[in-house]
Amino acid sequence: MTQFLGEKEKLTFECETGNYHTFCPISCVSWLYQKIEDSFFLVIGTKTCGYFLQNALGVMIFAEPRYAMAELEESDISAKLNDYKELKRLCFQIKEDRNPSVIVWIGTCTTEIIKMDLEGMAPELEREIGIPIVVARANGLDYAFTQGEDTVLAAMAQRCPSSVVHKEENSLQDSLMNTNTHGLDVFSSTKQLWFDRLGQVVSQAPFDWVKTNWERCQNDSMRPEKQPEKQPEKQQSQNPSLVLFGSVPNTVATQLKLELNRQGIDISGWLPSTRYSDLPVLDNNTYVCGVHPFLSRTATTLMRRRQCKLISAPFPIGPDGTKGWIEKICSIYGKTPIGLEERETQIWKSLEQYLKLVRGKSVFFMGDNLLEISLARFLIRCGMIVYEIGIPYMDRRFQAAELALLEQTCLQMNVPIPRIVEKPDNYYQISRIRELQPDLVITGMAHANPLEARNITTKWSVEFTFAQIHGFTNAREILELVTRPLRRNQNINSFSQVFGSTNSTFVQNLSPADALNMNDSIGALS
Repeated sequence: MTQFLGEKEKLTFECETGNYHTFCPISCVSWLYQKIEDSFFLVIGTKTCGYFLQNALGVMIFAEPRYAMAELEESDISAKLNDYKELKRLCFQIKEDRNPSVIVWIGTCTTEIIKMDLEGMAPELEREIGIPIVVARANGLDYAFTQGEDTVLAAMAQRCPSSVVHKEENSLQDSLMNTNTHGLDVFSSTKQLWFDRLGQVVSQAPFDWVKTNWERCQNDSMRPEKQPEKQPEKQQSQNPSLVLFGSVPNTVATQLKLELNRQGIDISGWLPSTRYSDLPVLDNNTYVCGVHPFLSRTATTLMRRRQCKLISAPFPIGPDGTKGWIEKICSIYGKTPIGLEERETQIWKSLEQYLKLVRGKSVFFMGDNLLEISLARFLIRCGMIVYEIGIPYMDRRFQAAELALLEQTCLQMNVPIPRIVEKPDNYYQISRIRELQPDLVITGMAHANPLEARNITTKWSVEFTFAQIHGFTNAREILELVTRPLRRNQNINSFSQVFGSTNSTFVQNLSPADALNMNDSIGALS
């Protein structure tokens, strides 16, 4: 303990080359299929993957979720069957039953081991069924829990239209609107015109842009409307567009949008968008900014493949992170932040009842969902001491602004700077937990029960992944999750005093009669 307090005056990074003790990356399907409303996710793996999806996602069969499992049998693994024919059959069935705007193939550990050429089969099958197919590899061999979303968004970023394709689409739609003079006969001629006009760029544009806009022209051709005036190209070049990437619930997306609108900044699109046909335009006149710390591959794809400009900012988790995120975007657009200091102060005042519970408490992150750096920074600002931040994988360049804010927060709160351990070894971590005796350990579900059995208070890290934790107002949700086990311990201690015990672990040795009396007491107090 004294060694920890004495040596942590700057950020230190270590790598213990441990295994990925995290949730499976294919779990990203659970929130992405809800975010992209016109999509269908096809997970290609073994029965183990199917069991995981059934148990982890907990979706009822009658709910008809927009994802399915393509189970690989022994004959598939031994290459005795044609994978293409089977995937073709499944995709045609998906088209007939659901008719989605996009089908996303999710590769697993098995497809990676047997070297299935999903990227090679997808373009040919896409031409046959007439629906775009996006291939994302979310295997647990190479990726941690939340990096499944990272691989999907990186693949989807390459399907976003460029400004050239967008201009061609607009000009073609104008021509179709103006040629509506011969009723339904115009569709046959304009359909041929579509492919003649876009013949040079169709290979670069996603198929759904052709399909969706052709259907839109058909629906709108009978009721032509006056088209809005386009901005001059010079004005567009002077005002770069802003695209945010990262999957968040619509309510959180609206909150972040309103916060930026208060500063006079408009968001031109999200990746992923609510509908696949509404993917944002990406080019060298686009600024992109992430809302999740685990989207480093997506950021790299946006910069290298789409020539976008990345805004390196802290992530909008907690009042301090949200304020830094908005300030950085404002600085890029030459805006002076308005009312952020007052807004942050107001939020901290509203959290005072939670801050009283966590001040002076210690926390240890074992590492699971790649949110650890942002959560640790926020908890330090709340008055907690973070002993160690374990994280499965970290891109220091992508999280440079977050790491700088972490160090600044530690100096501001006058607390030791935690050690950051990448790919931590659980054996050594448990030894350090026994030595440091933290008040709370944030860990994956696999380690929670064993640690609780040793009288170590834990919290599942997966809960932070599925909770709404972004923005000013959602800081309360983070503290609600963090303080729940601490409040539970306080209640147990109060009950232990009633039963004449000073040890909170007395509940493990209660007789059935005492347990019944305790339940009655809990019911009376609640």
